[in-house]
Amino acid sequence: MGDTINWQDFAKIDMRVGTVIKVDDFPEARNPAYQLHIDFGEEIGVKKTSAQVTTLYTKEQLLDTQVVAVVNFPKKQIANFMSECLILGAVNGKDVELLQPRATVTNGLKIS
Repeated sequence: MGDTINWQDFAKIDMRVGTVIKVDDFPEARNPAYQLHIDFGEEIGVKKTSAQVTTLYTKEQLLDTQVVAVVNFPKKQIANFMSECLILGAVNGKDVELLQPRATVTNGLKIS
């Protein structure tokens, strides 16, 4: 287990639901990954991220699926790509099982 945080620390994390609207290969990444474009609704818009989820998901499986992501991290350069959010998943070695709502919900809904 990591360091204990307080409620104020947790409240700073902005997690939202978004729909993957575009998936591209990312051959420049150090580890196998995709480039994802995720629609978080009107308030936030579309954000890009790099995701190392190639062992469990194809591009076709990811397209039009909803995911949960942290949307208030600073941008991060990954190879020649600027990542703007971090999708969340359960990590088991190189396998990442994405966190997803059980039912389709409105893009941009906040996770709390």
